[in-house]
Amino acid sequence: MKELDKTDKGILKLLEQDSTLTHKEIAYRLHKTVNPIHARIRNLENSGYIKKYRADVDHKKVGKGLICYTQVSLKQHSKESLNAYKTEVVKVPEVMECYHLTGPFDFLLRIACKDIDEYNLILNEKLSVLPDVGNMQSLFVMSEVKHETGYMFDEN
Repeated sequence: MKELDKTDKGILKLLEQDSTLTHKEIAYRLHKTVNPIHARIRNLENSGYIKKYRADVDHKKVGKGLICYTQVSLKQHSKESLNAYKTEVVKVPEVMECYHLTGPFDFLLRIACKDIDEYNLILNEKLSVLPDVGNMQSLFVMSEVKHETGYMFDEN
């Protein structure tokens, strides 16, 4: 991986704030010309710094008002067991994020659903039947205090 310079970091910061910015707008804000900005963005995409572009959708407005974090422990910790769980959990559409962890739980899931009744259905019919699930604990979001998707970059 190459070292990011100030312009690359500026591009990433601007795109994280608003992925709909045109190359011309980015060039203007960074005091550059369009062609080098276009080439840099393509390079950032090709080298994997920019994985995709997306909209930040309000979960409540699309009927997914309940956000839940579910901690999952598996019965077994073999490579096969972990891989089997990973393969199946990504197929559950309500699971928005899944992280393999160290500590008392093996996985942390972020789940978005309509309400507690829907979550109960997801828990009983989709999550508890996944391979080697031993224990699950759920934490429900009461209010969102901070939601940030961008990363801070050094100004160098």
